[in-house]
Amino acid sequence: MRGRCLALLLVLAWALPACSRAPLHQQEAFVFGTRVQVLIAGLAEAEARPAAAAVLSEFDRLHRSYHAWRPSELSALNEAVAAGRRQPVTAEMAELIIEAQRLTRLSEQLFDPGIGRLVSLWGFQSDELPARLPEASALAVWQAARPSIVDLRLDGNYASSRQQQLALDFGGYLKGVALDRAASILKAQGVQHALINIGGNVMAFGSKNGQRWRVGIQHPRQPGPLATVELDDGEAIGTSGDYQRYFELDGRRYCHLLDPRSGQPVMHTQALTVLITSRPAAGALSDVASKPLFIAGSDWPRLAQKLQVEHVLRVDATGRLQVSSAMQGRLVYVGGQPKALDVIP
Repeated sequence: MRGRCLALLLVLAWALPACSRAPLHQQEAFVFGTRVQVLIAGLAEAEARPAAAAVLSEFDRLHRSYHAWRPSELSALNEAVAAGRRQPVTAEMAELIIEAQRLTRLSEQLFDPGIGRLVSLWGFQSDELPARLPEASALAVWQAARPSIVDLRLDGNYASSRQQQLALDFGGYLKGVALDRAASILKAQGVQHALINIGGNVMAFGSKNGQRWRVGIQHPRQPGPLATVELDDGEAIGTSGDYQRYFELDGRRYCHLLDPRSGQPVMHTQALTVLITSRPAAGALSDVASKPLFIAGSDWPRLAQKLQVEHVLRVDATGRLQVSSAMQGRLVYVGGQPKALDVIP
């Protein structure tokens, strides 16, 4: 089966207005390899349209600047590292690298944008996914080197690394950064009520004409949502799932979520959702945190505590749900509460 990308992890039909008494402006685009939506409530079209357009313009700039395998500032850095050269970087990129290094250490390197070469070996740095396994010899070379973003050294406006297997891929980080940028842009434009969706990474601002924004969490094996959740002002939600980008070979599913320790796709988890309460950089954390918790498997409660993430929903390989008690209190299950459910204190 060819790979497919089901990008909309969160079903935004749940966020649409129940009536048309108040304006709700919507703009869409295809950025970061996925569908992006900007919903602005409570403003006239003439005010909402330029604000949404400014957000989408910034998303496009970020996507072009930090694309992992097309010509970009990021791919230029990867080429320089592979050749053993220093590479000048912008202040923005240096800031992104420093924060990503902090999050990598905090997540015990289960989140690590430095595994770009491993992502490429598995064929996931491509719009079309090849249904093949990586060459064993190439995988062994990568595993022996075990490169990480923490191997990258910043010296002024230059970046370098002695680890030539290191290659950056911000695919599990940049959408969250973009959510935080959207928050800054919208506030500067006077927008107080909006919902931003980047392929299932969602951030809420204010309310939807006096009601909390409500979104659906995609069921990993069935069409439609598993549950819905209402978001408060400044909250963000992100999901990692084995149904987003994957290929099947000899009856096995190989997803794009790779365990840096083994170099292999994760197979013990179908989906993992985190809800991040309002705080600085909530968007980035919503994108980042779902990855190490997905990879951690049954050890996710310990790592979630370390990452200061209280709201977690995990669906394991058998379809059984594990939910933190804080998240359980926020969810409304579609079709009633599942029988195969464990609430984790």
